[in-house]
Amino acid sequence: MPLKSAKEVITTESDAIKSLLKKINKEFEQIIDVIIRCKGKVVVTGMGKTGIIGRKIASTLASTGTPSLFLHSAEAVHGDLGQVTKHDVVIVISASGQTDETKRLLPLVKKIGSTLIAMTGNVESSLAQYSDYLLDVSVKKEGCPLGLAPMASTTATLVMGDALAAALIVKRGFRPEDFAFYHPAGALGKKLLLTVEDLMRKDTQYARVKDTTKVKDVLLAITKARCGSACVLTEKGRFVGIFTDGDLRRHIESEPDLLQRPVKLFMTKNPTTIDKDCLAVEGLNMLEGKKIDELPVVDKRKKLVGLLDVQDLLKAGIF
Repeated sequence: MPLKSAKEVITTESDAIKSLLKKINKEFEQIIDVIIRCKGKVVVTGMGKTGIIGRKIASTLASTGTPSLFLHSAEAVHGDLGQVTKHDVVIVISASGQTDETKRLLPLVKKIGSTLIAMTGNVESSLAQYSDYLLDVSVKKEGCPLGLAPMASTTATLVMGDALAAALIVKRGFRPEDFAFYHPAGALGKKLLLTVEDLMRKDTQYARVKDTTKVKDVLLAITKARCGSACVLTEKGRFVGIFTDGDLRRHIESEPDLLQRPVKLFMTKNPTTIDKDCLAVEGLNMLEGKKIDELPVVDKRKKLVGLLDVQDLLKAGIF
């Protein structure tokens, strides 16, 4: 029964993950300390399915503050071992710990002088015995209906790698800003790096009018600036309100001479504002929370310096 097999493998892999909890022990803690003290980089090596998992682990470590690279075990013994130095920590991943490539690699890593960490499902293997530290990722069964394809073992290995990364994040005091530094082009980086000042409309890009300006002329200013509102200031330049299409709709029927009257009579007084140094994603949260499309931007002295429009946030990928 296909559905039964599908459910069984999920249960098997879930059990394999839960079994890892007992393996987060003193040796795991020692490994974290070894990696933190490492003067070089973390080299993750493996091949086949475990190699794919190893590549992901190396990538996660590198993106969270631990210099790391992936080295294919077979390529390592054909010249690529030159990437490894005595200052490195080498994590060798192998389900059996007995593959020919792994056994050939071990004495070479030892000769270089690197610290060797085994991540294996066979704690009696050559890899386990040869290593300085051991991460046990053994599982009771794979979950494959044929009993052949690695399933639970690769899942357990992946999760153990994530556990390492998570512990290192905390140990290093790695911050969201640090993560953004390594992901400047992605959506996460944009959310964590771009500020309101980076995206706000400035100078002639948004409408600013005096509080004595007639509504008719305010609408012309809004149209010219191609935005949905006008920021209202006093004769002395003090920001006092905003006039939006919502204000126009609320008063147009009850005020027949609306267009000829000063905007200060119909503007929204003391509107919500945002500081120019806030993250752009904070601006998006404010816009969504208030159910508005634009936010006046002010500096530390509460002086108007720009306008944040939801469309500009969406165009920048802040969503």
